Amino acid sequence: MPLATASQTIGPYWHLIEDKSWADLTRFGAEGEKITLTGRVLDGDGMPCADACVEIWQSDPPASGMFPGFGRSVADGNGAYRFTTLKPGPVAGRGNTQQAPHIAICILSRGLMKGLVTRAYFQDERLNETDPLLTSLEDPARRATLIAKPEGPGIWRLDIRLQGDGETVFLEV
Repeated sequence: MPLATASQTIGPYWHLIEDKSWADLTRFGAEGEKITLTGRVLDGDGMPCADACVEIWQSDPPASGMFPGFGRSVADGNGAYRFTTLKPGPVAGRGNTQQAPHIAICILSRGLMKGLVTRAYFQDERLNETDPLLTSLEDPARRATLIAKPEGPGIWRLDIRLQGDGETVFLEV
């Protein structure tokens, strides 16, 4: 019988968030519609989580030598994170469904025994109305916690609330 081991939220890789280039998924010359995904990580009292690590993954565009599909950013003193990436397109879901364009997000931070996983969808995307995950959330206020809003040309904002009023929807993985 295997022994249970302690969960480590980020293990020996904390130093990778000190390298700001990890937050730029276009750093190897990826071409496409460049966007900035930014926001703040907030605790249950609405205070910034200045020690959070934010990771993102994208399945579209597909990972390649020019586009890693994965990035990591440290939240600053105001809880702010920032990524430069390519705007994703729709991806296949289970069966014949199609998922709306989105970016998967994982939050790692002190006090979390396991990373919290969520998604950033984009406001006014046509496929949001039929996305399997979004449509499974009956409460419009809960669904709204997954929708990034435009802040300017190519800039999208998604604040992440770890608990309390306006808590972001987190997924079981």
